[in-house]
Order: sequence, then structure tokens, then C-alpha cells
Amino acid sequence: MTQKISGVVVLGAGCYWGTEKFIKKDFQKKFPKSIKSAKVGFMSPDPNALKNPNYTQVCSGVTGYVEVLYVELANPNAQIFENLVKFFFSFHDPTTLNRQGNDRGTQYASYIFTTDRVQHEIAEKVISELQDCITAGKIESYATKTLSTKLSNANKFYEAHAEHQEYLAKNPSGYCNHFFRFRKWPKGDSSEESLSSDTSSRKCCVM
Repeated sequence: MTQKISGVVVLGAGCYWGTEKFIKKDFQKKFPKSIKSAKVGFMSPDPNALKNPNYTQVCSGVTGYVEVLYVELANPNAQIFENLVKFFFSFHDPTTLNRQGNDRGTQYASYIFTTDRVQHEIAEKVISELQDCITAGKIESYATKTLSTKLSNANKFYEAHAEHQEYLAKNPSGYCNHFFRFRKWPKGDSSEESLSSDTSSRKCCVM
């Protein structure tokens, strides 16, 4: 019997413009029609955080909010969710605490906000597997060797203003510091292959 899983997950991977582009465009190149909808906005791991934060407040770095992408899967199942989490780790650096490239601040933290127990368990498994790969030297494209990605139950999501939605689709040369760190996930046996940074994908902003 297929394991039931929530269809909503919220992901923080630095500036949400790039996160949106990589999930809505690039993930769906691999898994067509897998995303029902996706919106950029803000979420805090603290359920008692400031209500209705605006972009300026979040960018101050004192609200505890993270720039996130609210993702609704078209056909939620454990396999597509695991693939999404693995893909999430391929285009940002989850080892740089509260930083992606030149973007620094708690709003740029690496976060997975889950909406049910099954999601949480899958995310924990992927994080553990990824840390093992980093420690074993199978992934060498991150800045450090220790993951800083945090897991939290999802809280209130605040959608960003319209000009921030699909920003890179509307502004193809707009700011984006995301790029693929690797293309393949290591296998779970002796045939595991080393993964390296794919620097050819640094120009990520063309939609």
C-alpha cells in the first residue's frame, strides 16, 4: 500500500528567487508536472514570531524568518518527496550557516519545514545519507564538511509581494547565486561514484 504523505513542504535555500527557479523549472525538467504550485515568502521556526513580517523586516535579520518557497506537490508520494529533498541539496550549499555565497543573514538559512511525520522522517534520512557522503569524500562541492540544514515543523507562511513571485522568469538577468553543486546522487553500494561541482551551471538565471 502506498504510504500517505502531505503534499505541502516549505524549503529555505538562500535567496528565494533562485530557489523558486530551480524547483519550478529545473526539478520539473527531471520530474514533469510534479509541482502543482509554488510561492515565495517567509516562514519562521518559531510559532510565536512577529506576525505579518514584510520584506524589509525579514532582511534585517532580526525577525527569525527565513526566505522560503512554499511547494505544493501535484501527486504527493514518498518517492517524489525524497527526490525533491535530494534535488534541494544539489543547488545550494547546506554547509554554510546562514549564508549562500555573498548573501549573509539568518533569512538565508538552509531549512526544510515539513508538514507531517512521513516528510520529517524522509528528510532526516536524506540529511543523514548526505552527511555520510560528505564525510566519506563522495561530495566535495560544498564549502565545509558539516551540514547546517535545519528541520522544523511548518508554521504560518507569509506570501511575498507579487513582484517577488516568478522574479527570475520576469527578469531573466536578475540576481541569482544558485548553481548545481552536483548532478547525481551517490548510490548506496560499492558502486558509489564521486560527485563534483558543476561550475558550468553557475549562470542559473536564464529561465
